[in-house]
Amino acid sequence: MKKIAVFADVQNIYYTTREAYKRQFNYHALWKIISEQGDIVGAYAYAIDRNNNKQKKFQNTLEQIGFTIKLKPFIQRSDGSAKGDWDVGIAIDVMDCSKDVDTIILLSGDGDFDLLLERVSTNHSVSTEVYGVASLTANSLINAASVFHPIENNLLL
Repeated sequence: MKKIAVFADVQNIYYTTREAYKRQFNYHALWKIISEQGDIVGAYAYAIDRNNNKQKKFQNTLEQIGFTIKLKPFIQRSDGSAKGDWDVGIAIDVMDCSKDVDTIILLSGDGDFDLLLERVSTNHSVSTEVYGVASLTANSLINAASVFHPIENNLLL
């Protein structure tokens, strides 16, 4: 059976599905689709911790589905800007996992991950799949993936 690892850029998916569809992403539907393709040996959801009850409820739901939640604190700078970025953490985890799985699945539209997918595909002969909102996913990321799955109605609440 194919071994699969899933990496969800929660903030990216939240904002892109909200912008494109005014709806939320359906992680249950995603889990069902992916689990039919093989054995999910690792699933990680990367988010920013704003320490509110609605967010905690969502994180509990993700844990019940089977995701391991990874949180970074929300940082509000004195100039009003905010910081909360998991790109490096996701990249490290993908690199670490890629030698032990057959398929890497990334939920994100962030073009910064294109080189990562190319590298793990080349170095570890893994298949790479991306789920993202087509109109808001970087073309470089779409092209770097073995398979691109556009997020559409079947993956929305």
